[in-house]
Amino acid sequence: MGICQLAVYNEHSMIESNEMEEKPVERVVKKTEREEDKGLEVTLRPRGLDEFIGQADLKANLQILIDAAKGREEPLDHVLLYGNPGLGKTTLSHIIANEMNAQVRITSGPALEHVGDLAAILSNLQRGDVLFIDEIHRMNRTIEEVLYPAMEDFALDLVVGKGPSARTLRLGLEPFTIIGATTRLSLLSSPLRDRFGVTYHLNFYNEDEIGQIIKRSAQILNIPIDDNTSSTIATRSRRTPRIANRLLKRVRDYAQVRHDGTLDSDIANAALDMLAIDPLGLDATDRLVLTAIVDLFNGGPVGLTTLAAATQQEASTIEEIYEPFLLQLGFIERTPRGRMATKRAREHLGLNRQTGDLPMSQ
Repeated sequence: MGICQLAVYNEHSMIESNEMEEKPVERVVKKTEREEDKGLEVTLRPRGLDEFIGQADLKANLQILIDAAKGREEPLDHVLLYGNPGLGKTTLSHIIANEMNAQVRITSGPALEHVGDLAAILSNLQRGDVLFIDEIHRMNRTIEEVLYPAMEDFALDLVVGKGPSARTLRLGLEPFTIIGATTRLSLLSSPLRDRFGVTYHLNFYNEDEIGQIIKRSAQILNIPIDDNTSSTIATRSRRTPRIANRLLKRVRDYAQVRHDGTLDSDIANAALDMLAIDPLGLDATDRLVLTAIVDLFNGGPVGLTTLAAATQQEASTIEEIYEPFLLQLGFIERTPRGRMATKRAREHLGLNRQTGDLPMSQ
């Protein structure tokens, strides 16, 4: 009985092999596939640390880690990346695999539902392979416990059978590297967090860095762009590369349909205005959240669940997607009693008093 079958048997669910193949638990990205760069999003991703723009301190530390591992001819230590969505966690995982000349396998926390899923992946890893687990904070606790010996001792502990006849079987694994990515570091259990050799936090980028990213992407997409236009898009990109690349493509579409395809700052501003993205990068939902705090709740404080109900948004969406950037801009404050709008937020919304009659859809 193979390792995958043992794990599945331990789960008391004898799944046929063809059923397991239908479930997209993991995706293998071979070196040849990375070189071919099939697909637009993959094409825009840098392949090496020298191409990666921003996060200077992180890159410097990561370069030392990679050079040391290559010098010892050992697999890289396990790496945990955390930060807001769109800052480059997945991109960095591919870069690490490229720098280590390793094959990367991709999965996510929610996709690993059974011990057999993880056992099948781990047992097929070769020496030095990289296993990238996105949204690792959403991984099942039972699955997580299987990772402990795998990360520390490169071994897989399985329980064969059940009841009085149950016995433990330890199977060795090839040394490998796990790269975990999460937007919610606090949701990771301490035992799992402590088993990562290094933990890196990805910060928001500054506008100069976003401008460089936009110019690099424009060159790859064969879009002529000048400094003023890239700066215009950068100021509205929420200091996030993923958003910057998305806005670049939307501005390109607007220029193609409404003009002759040439980009300039006026065309970029017109395109972004049509998308309801203001000069600071706030979209309609950002302004909805701010105006709800100011107009409906007299500037706050207001609880997150109440704010979510008033804006018809999920509380987790406000907390994870919109609130971090509003905090970075200094537009809201977190207090023990709830969220409060700052003076800067009122000024940006055009309010010159503590409360006002600003409509909910400005």
